[in-house]
Amino acid sequence: MDSEKNSPPKEGCCGAAGWSLPLEGCCEAAGWSLPKEGCSPGRSSRNSKAYFSLPFNPTLRHKARELRKAGNLSEVLLWNQLKKHKFRDFDFDRQKVIGNYIVDFFCADSKVVLEIDGSSHDEKIEYDTARDAFLEGMGLTVIHIQAKDILNNLDSVMEMLESCPFLTAPARCATPPPEGNEKK
Repeated sequence: MDSEKNSPPKEGCCGAAGWSLPLEGCCEAAGWSLPKEGCSPGRSSRNSKAYFSLPFNPTLRHKARELRKAGNLSEVLLWNQLKKHKFRDFDFDRQKVIGNYIVDFFCADSKVVLEIDGSSHDEKIEYDTARDAFLEGMGLTVIHIQAKDILNNLDSVMEMLESCPFLTAPARCATPPPEGNEKK
């Protein structure tokens, strides 16, 4: 891959100032897709605004699918703990495309990215640093987990995630019951 496709967007683009919509034209010029107004996520439990407001490079869709199919052992073991709302009822995605990057796990509910760091990351320190800066600029929290920790002590990894202050579900909004709320 050439470095231009892996670089973060220009300053001020695609949520660098938070979760606002991107500046018009800058993401399209980079070849990214943006959500259409009124698009349906397909799952009723997904935090659609946080999920679909992220920049998406459609050219990485196929690679993300290949990574999900290939999956290394540490990713598969952690995925078995996270999928289908098993972990604190959070909705995680595996190999999620965000901008020009593919992250290992993404939780839209808490805006958290989980990255599994194995031997493949030893040679990619600059790339990982740039990716983390881009993701944090999008308002996401990046948590790195060593692959050897997952392989050797998955229970401790899950305990660490359980106590992680970044993995907090947003308050669920509900309409209060009418009784007891009338003015007297």
